[in-house]
Amino acid sequence: FLRPLLKNLPKNTKLTWWQRFQIWCYVDFKPIRIIVRFIIWVVRGTPLMLQLLVFYYFPGLVLGKNIWGGGEAGRFLASSIAFIFNYACYFSEIFRGGIQGVPKGQQEAGQVLGMTNRQIFFKVTLLQMVKRIVPPMSNEIITLVKDTSLAFAIGVGEMFSTAKALVASQVSMVPFAIAALIYWVFNFVVEMLLGAAEKKLDYYHD
Repeated sequence: FLRPLLKNLPKNTKLTWWQRFQIWCYVDFKPIRIIVRFIIWVVRGTPLMLQLLVFYYFPGLVLGKNIWGGGEAGRFLASSIAFIFNYACYFSEIFRGGIQGVPKGQQEAGQVLGMTNRQIFFKVTLLQMVKRIVPPMSNEIITLVKDTSLAFAIGVGEMFSTAKALVASQVSMVPFAIAALIYWVFNFVVEMLLGAAEKKLDYYHD
């Protein structure tokens, strides 16, 4: 969709030659598409815990020093970037599916009405794509909340590891129950907010 978007930019839009080159490379440069597809394929096909370990330890093995810094802050930074990278790959596939899921007849109707490709994308395709991606994005966000417990693999003191330590010291399952309740409440709030957003977008019908 970026090719027609670039073509239909207003004449007075100021884009440097480098910005135009980046857009055209993103659209037409096949090696970049292959590399991106390969990265997404690897990320979706490997465990998140393994990716956390790679993000935290691999730079140190290659460069000979810990680029994340020491202490809890360094481990938290590494885990945050690993989570962002992992879920960005999943979200990219959701966005792609959402755009491709919009019926082609919608674009043809826009062309009949005299709309430019840029207007069709932002006023027709994008609006319907947002509606389509809310349910799968809700599932991914809820999964992300629960996956944060995997950060204990690189020593991040998150809620699950804290509950596990309390269970070991108190010989009681109550900390696990409290942790589960907190996860459930947080996910319930996320689900309600995203459900409200989905209902608000319900006026876009196919």
